[in-house]
Amino acid sequence: MTQDQHRPASGERRLLSRRSVLATMGTLPVITAATSVLGASEAAAATATVNPSAQRQTIRGFGGMAHAAWIGDLTAAQRETAFGTGEGRLGFSILRIPVGESQADFGRDLATAQRAAELGVTVFASPWNPPASMIETFNRNGQTNAKRLRYDQYAAYAQHLNSFSTYMRNNGVNLYAISVQNEPDYAHDWTWWTSTEIVRFLRENAGSINTRVIAPESFQYVKSMSDPILNDSTALANVDIIGAHLYGTPYSNFPYPLFKQKGAGKDLWMTEVYYPNSSDSADTWPQALDVGEHMHRAMVDAEFQAYVWWYIRRSYGPMREDGQLSKRGAIMAQFARFVRPGYVRIDATANPASNVYVSAYRNGDTVVIVAINKGTSAVSQQFTVANAGSAAVSSWLTDASRNVAPQAQTTMSNGSLTVTLPARSMTTFVTSLSGGGSSPSPSPVVSPSPAQSPSPSPSPSGGTGTGPRVTYTMNAWNNGFTAAISITNTGTSTINGWTLSFTLPSGQAITSGWNATYSPSSGQVNAQNVSYNGTIAPGATVDIGFQATHTGNTASPAAFTLNGVPCVVA
Repeated sequence: MTQDQHRPASGERRLLSRRSVLATMGTLPVITAATSVLGASEAAAATATVNPSAQRQTIRGFGGMAHAAWIGDLTAAQRETAFGTGEGRLGFSILRIPVGESQADFGRDLATAQRAAELGVTVFASPWNPPASMIETFNRNGQTNAKRLRYDQYAAYAQHLNSFSTYMRNNGVNLYAISVQNEPDYAHDWTWWTSTEIVRFLRENAGSINTRVIAPESFQYVKSMSDPILNDSTALANVDIIGAHLYGTPYSNFPYPLFKQKGAGKDLWMTEVYYPNSSDSADTWPQALDVGEHMHRAMVDAEFQAYVWWYIRRSYGPMREDGQLSKRGAIMAQFARFVRPGYVRIDATANPASNVYVSAYRNGDTVVIVAINKGTSAVSQQFTVANAGSAAVSSWLTDASRNVAPQAQTTMSNGSLTVTLPARSMTTFVTSLSGGGSSPSPSPVVSPSPAQSPSPSPSPSGGTGTGPRVTYTMNAWNNGFTAAISITNTGTSTINGWTLSFTLPSGQAITSGWNATYSPSSGQVNAQNVSYNGTIAPGATVDIGFQATHTGNTASPAAFTLNGVPCVVA
């Protein structure tokens, strides 16, 4: 069914009913007023120490849900706003879509998924219901029409998930992962699963699924839904991502000791939430800062690797109905535009002052610091970055009147930076460990079409000194993979125009890429800069990447050259 986007959608009605349930349970997050008193002078906070050597979780990205049947599809322009990384964009690097209940429904979200895939975005899918022929009804605590998957249909259901994955792949979208069930423990309007049933399906059927598997996506991060998976070695072997939702989950329940004990080699994702509610406008300020603290705690306390909002476009969401960023969206962009897939969270003093929250991330020599000041007074905040020298620092600010606004460049001196965090604001700082210019503002990722070619690039030159450094991070699944490449200028002069050359192993072929033009698609590949990233200052890093297929060989390229100069592979 297609819902009028200006009326409450069926999916929204169920969320509002969920809100009533949470209020009854006493776990609905409440908005609290800031306790600090407005003062004429800014307060001084304790030093926030950042340790780039103390690495925590690898970040997969930030994103949101598209659900055309319930809310209407994103327009072409809104897709660029959602997944672009330049000014006025959200910078989302993850898209979640629903799995259609029948093959006739498979294409509903295809257009948005295709554009997201073209832009290098990770796309994953969650089912609400199996095909009707696989369902039986039963009495669940008085709900006489409760639905569950018939035991004799488990294998057929796995094939249904495969059929959706295959359909998407055949239409240019390689799903990164697929879930067993959306919110199996809050399924009044869809299909219930017990933890025992999920474990049985994972043990007996998930091994045949042709992409990564997510489970259990509990609506409130209920550990009794995921503990049995972690405690069953066979089920755990057949799941790749422990997924959770955070509706009403108190911060005290964010840490997951059992996952840290038994989840080695698995990912931990937060796959759906809106916060703090769905009743207020997303432009309500300073309430939108609550989203920033929630994301901070999801990264630092819970150590999630992904953070995914509910509807991308909605009155309470990151994108308003007019397609522009809301205040909540600007807060999300302070993370999403700058902390990109493959970055690693590093240790930082998480709460150097009352109402101040700090987290930090690293990719090669690039360090990103995200600082939130929820207080009503400005704060003088010193950051010290261990083993860092002096480097330029770029920053972006969101407050009552600005949305991810670029600020004047400053300098980190001998690993120390002191800044003012304005009252009720969020700031993202980007700098370099090795000195030189800081990383530039991320630019929109656009794949050239036949009618659109990149602007001419400067002729390759510069880069004297030691060989450039390249990191190559590969995430592979059964017949596809993505590759994230970082190029660092370790020389003493600026590189003006560059071409990175490498040979793809046999059977690998590039299908799409970002931040560079790739030619040819297989064999010896040349990745050439595009108009906005042709200059690499000494010590600076450029991030590029691509999506590709493989026929079983998932080896990495053996060597790289930049403008003909052999690179050091980190």
